[in-house]
Amino acid sequence: MIVMNLQALAQTTDRIVIGIGDHHVGSDPMTSIGLGSCVALVLHDEDRLVGGMAHVMLPASNGRQDRPGKFADTAIVALREELRLLGSRNGSVVAKLVGGASMFKDFSGNLNIGERNLESLRSLAEKHRLTIRAEETGGTVGRSLTYYPAEHGRVSVRRADGKCVDI
Repeated sequence: MIVMNLQALAQTTDRIVIGIGDHHVGSDPMTSIGLGSCVALVLHDEDRLVGGMAHVMLPASNGRQDRPGKFADTAIVALREELRLLGSRNGSVVAKLVGGASMFKDFSGNLNIGERNLESLRSLAEKHRLTIRAEETGGTVGRSLTYYPAEHGRVSVRRADGKCVDI
């Protein structure tokens, strides 16, 4: 069902659709739907009005390099490098995080992939000297988002419970 929704969204909008494990960098709007425990990592260059988004599924790649957007540790490196190639400087890039829900309330600890993804991304942001400007994370509801680089990095989040918020 989600695949059909992604295909329909890609055909009816001018947004770049970021699927699970994918990433993209540029100035066009980017969207990702169906974030449960996954986290959308958005890196935005405030000076150049460009940025990137990754749909992070797992906290660590354990050396895998095949899909850098899939893992927190490789996604942050890939986005930073691709932004650097577009002329971004470290001091002008900020991060935003969306997702990381606990989709199964009976699971906790190591089985809570959403919290592990968030912990990993927060730690990596600190390591890479990136300020996390805003978050819409945690809880028990899924989310979808659209990131607008040209609108000063606005991120519009729609939660599965009907709540909408811009961060």
